Amino acid sequence: MMFDENGKYIEDGTAHAEAVEAEAVEAAEVTKAEPISEKSEPHFTNDFTTGFEKTEKPKKKKGGFFKAVLATAVCAAVAGAAFSFAMGIADSAVEKIKLKTTQEALSEAGEIKLSYSAMATEEGELSIEKIAEACLPSVVSITNKGVSEVMTFFGNYQTESVSSGSGIIIGENDSELLIVTNYHVVADSKELTVVFSHDEAAVQQGDDSYMNLAKVKGYDADKDIAVIAVNLDEISQEAKSKIKVATIGDSKAIKLGSGVVAIGNSLGYGQSVTHGIISAVDRIVTMDGVKGGEISNKYIQTDAAINSGNSGGALLNMKGELIGINSAKIAASGVEGMGYAIPITDVEELIGELMAMKTRDIVPEEKRGYLGIYGTDVTASASQMYGMPQGVFVQEAIENSPAAKSELMQGDIIVEIDNVSVSTMAALQDRLAHYEAGETITLTVKRLEGRSYTDVEVSVTLGSKKDAGIEE
Repeated sequence: MMFDENGKYIEDGTAHAEAVEAEAVEAAEVTKAEPISEKSEPHFTNDFTTGFEKTEKPKKKKGGFFKAVLATAVCAAVAGAAFSFAMGIADSAVEKIKLKTTQEALSEAGEIKLSYSAMATEEGELSIEKIAEACLPSVVSITNKGVSEVMTFFGNYQTESVSSGSGIIIGENDSELLIVTNYHVVADSKELTVVFSHDEAAVQQGDDSYMNLAKVKGYDADKDIAVIAVNLDEISQEAKSKIKVATIGDSKAIKLGSGVVAIGNSLGYGQSVTHGIISAVDRIVTMDGVKGGEISNKYIQTDAAINSGNSGGALLNMKGELIGINSAKIAASGVEGMGYAIPITDVEELIGELMAMKTRDIVPEEKRGYLGIYGTDVTASASQMYGMPQGVFVQEAIENSPAAKSELMQGDIIVEIDNVSVSTMAALQDRLAHYEAGETITLTVKRLEGRSYTDVEVSVTLGSKKDAGIEE
């Protein structure tokens, strides 16, 4: 049914509709734009009617509600087609503008290299190349010539061993350059040598003159942290001008998925650089301790490649700040991309304490201090089972020994010597090997009082095995 503008019924509705449609099309008629000269520059505008002839809008007629509805629908269809055409030109214009902007950016910035750091969004983040350039001088290669015990069917025997690791330059005092690393990198060492990154090529070609002797300053076996020292007098002026102290970051500020760079002496071949992301934080990993027993610590997990020799090296954020000390890698069938690093913020205070300790050499056997106890290890599993602190349980003090003459008691659990933690008899003996007879040490023990353990400090003046009647 069809009605006119006055609401009257129109018998020939089709003819009337065609007339209205023709009128609407005429009102919205589009004229062709003049062709652009080949020499003229394209001009773009936000006025989407560019290239169209503007026509005045037809005056509204009074009444005619139903006629207006039909006319509006037809006009919308035609105007929609015209608007789509206009938008086609406008989209083309926007695309060209974007392309032009990109070209300008390329022209101003020069060649843009796509790298992992292209994903970085935080202010101050650097490319991997810049991080490597800035931080390689802070990382060193460590070679440990020591003794390892081999178990065979015919018994145990010792053999010389050579292992490689990494370290990070963290400071210096009046006479020493100080380097942090993992304890397992320097454990059981008879000779430690350090090579700076800029000297590696010469060393690999057989020039040992660039290898710097180092000594263990202090360590915490349970945290797998050690600080070693190189005498400043033995470092050349050229080397001093090239090496750098690492910049310490905040490992508590890291986020899952953040980019990281690992630098270390992978496989003992010299410094190498790998990159990846933070896969997990506060990951608790339990592993066998160097001196027996088990140690459990929280680690940063990353998929950056960390292989043998990387231990003790640097895990850096994308600003080149040290956030972790590479420590362990799960190497098993079917395991990929699971490297671990000790969060730097968790051990920053400990490192400061180790840096302040007296540098000690291993004392020859005949001059070595003697404590005199029978003890056993309280392992991590025993600690959980029996509710005892982890450490060395004193079963008995040997008669007339320095321990028997001190305030050390049966049942005490030794956890530290001069603020260096020990959790096994082997670790205790290893630490005592750095003291001469006649020196006084402070043992921190856990003593059971009532139903709980309290910390007690016990001073012991070490004796000699000879005085105790113990044959070498």
